[in-house]
Amino acid sequence: MSRFQPRPTRFALVADDFALTQGVSRSILDLLALRRITGTGAMTNRPHWRALAPALREFADTADIGLHLNLTVGAPLGGRSPVRGAGDDLPPFGRLARAAFAGGMDRRILSDEVLRQVDAFAEAYGRLPAYIDGHQHVHVLPGVRAALLDAIARRWTDGAGPWLRDPFDTPGHVLARGGAVAKALVIALLSAGWRRQAERAGCATNRGFAGVSPFDPTRDFGEDFAGFLAAPGPAHLVMCHPGHVDDELATLDPVVATRPLEHAFLASGRFAALVEEARMEPCRLSELVRSEEEASAEAGTT
Repeated sequence: MSRFQPRPTRFALVADDFALTQGVSRSILDLLALRRITGTGAMTNRPHWRALAPALREFADTADIGLHLNLTVGAPLGGRSPVRGAGDDLPPFGRLARAAFAGGMDRRILSDEVLRQVDAFAEAYGRLPAYIDGHQHVHVLPGVRAALLDAIARRWTDGAGPWLRDPFDTPGHVLARGGAVAKALVIALLSAGWRRQAERAGCATNRGFAGVSPFDPTRDFGEDFAGFLAAPGPAHLVMCHPGHVDDELATLDPVVATRPLEHAFLASGRFAALVEEARMEPCRLSELVRSEEEASAEAGTT
């Protein structure tokens, strides 16, 4: 490599939904072992979490292990849904979102559930999560934002909070990447202002977000992934949803057929070649955030 070539642009590649099912979790563990992904978020209300958590510990030094806050799949740890009148199970995303915007959430139950999921992570994994995001981006919904930031203030008492996912990116960057443009723009709209709130609470965030997929098994995921690397932000985060399909998955989540396709691509030589050709380099988001903070501090002293 010529010494005049630019240094590769670093990005974080994080797999969502660890502990959703055994098959999804095995896929993620395989990709962590291959050093293809640089983090994963765990759904700690799922019954598989406690048994699977020890397997993640061996990756503590090579990947960011975080909490994938879940308010839409399965049973809440507190035994009650935070949506008034929704019964004891967690509601689908549409009902949760409508309740969040219409003031239909029970704040006490919501705050209790967020704390329980944080504590369930710490109890099984042995320490607090490196980061927090939300299944279906629930963490940026009205009301959930406040409950999450309150949980962080109560559990991270030393002031060094986790990094938080910001699903926002600019319309120009979203359009440049193609793929599921309409969905990505809706997610960005829901996320407006979240980075400022997180930073005021002392939590760093990614700056640049991609990975929004149409989950269409007829598409070439490799081509979609190449789009995710376009127009990267200074602390660029790409999410992914790999998995091995098992009987349980189809009963829980609409994303089934594309998970093995994502796994196959991420485990392949094609993935490595694409990343190298794009002059990109996977790394932990905690490293990117730290580099951004150091650069800002250095700029402030000059």
